[in-house]
Amino acid sequence: MPPSSRPLRKLGFLTIGLFDAADPRRGHESTLEIVELGERLGFDSAWLRHRHLQYGISSPVAVLAAASQRTSRIELGTAVIPLGWENPLRLAEDLATVDLLSGGRLNPGVSAGPPMHYDRVRDALYPDTADHEEFGHDRVRRLLDFVRGEPATGFSGTEGFEVFSDRVQPQSPGLGSRLWYGGGSLSSARWAGEHGMNFLTSSVVKAEDGTEPRDFAAIQLSHVRAFRAAHPDGERARVSQGLVVIPTDSATPAQRARYAEYAARRLPRTTAPQGPARLLFAPDLVGTSEEIAEQLYAHAAFREIDEVAFALPFTFDHEDYVQILTDLATKLGPALGWRPAG
Repeated sequence: MPPSSRPLRKLGFLTIGLFDAADPRRGHESTLEIVELGERLGFDSAWLRHRHLQYGISSPVAVLAAASQRTSRIELGTAVIPLGWENPLRLAEDLATVDLLSGGRLNPGVSAGPPMHYDRVRDALYPDTADHEEFGHDRVRRLLDFVRGEPATGFSGTEGFEVFSDRVQPQSPGLGSRLWYGGGSLSSARWAGEHGMNFLTSSVVKAEDGTEPRDFAAIQLSHVRAFRAAHPDGERARVSQGLVVIPTDSATPAQRARYAEYAARRLPRTTAPQGPARLLFAPDLVGTSEEIAEQLYAHAAFREIDEVAFALPFTFDHEDYVQILTDLATKLGPALGWRPAG
């Protein structure tokens, strides 16, 4: 391990939970089986993506409630819940409920911003208030306040035979310290730090003014450092990196060929910032664990973090995920200084 790198302390994975519209239960069951496998392999965390009006998990909190009853140790996260689709008070109730059911293992990750394709969904989502909804950081702050026990109303006490609380119920001790913000810009990183959140940084960042537009690792490193500089815990503030990582140690020749083709199709988007937001994508890392470890040790941002939630590719089969997770836990993780939990 290079002296400039930290040993990997927490190894996690992230999945989108795809399903067939003709048999959605099978896809959800596959996701739960993958989470169970992750626990058996010693992963520290399993994370679910969030998709609306697509064939991926639309209700990760509900799926994680099920996962909490089929696992006992692994941490369960969302990466991320886009709050533009949510009512922060109602979401706070759901998160606290699942956290209690899991024994304090929930790690909710959230993001700000308007819903994707808002012009198409606004009338279905907010038919009466579409022009008045606020989708910025204030929506995240409201969720933080509710989860952390700030009053939601000015009334508490007994009314007739019913007892009312001025705080969201239930309250789950410790959940407020396990809230994550998924951000890809300097301003988001600073905001998350200033508000005492943890920080999820993925395979997408913004190439902002003043940055080298093609140096993904340097941009991501600037976000990590800005977050920790703003956070009360400083260098101890938690950051998790979510690159797409596909080890091939135990893959069949057919799997290796499919993985290489997948990465090659996605490579052109990594050469320059994309779209008006100037989004820059990291290349997928495909190869043996030894090869991937060498690439990660050369990655400027990876060298300053000790938690990861490596993203599983969107469109692979269940058997592919089993192979990838097994190699992550038995080959790549140890090569990065990690030891399995449990």
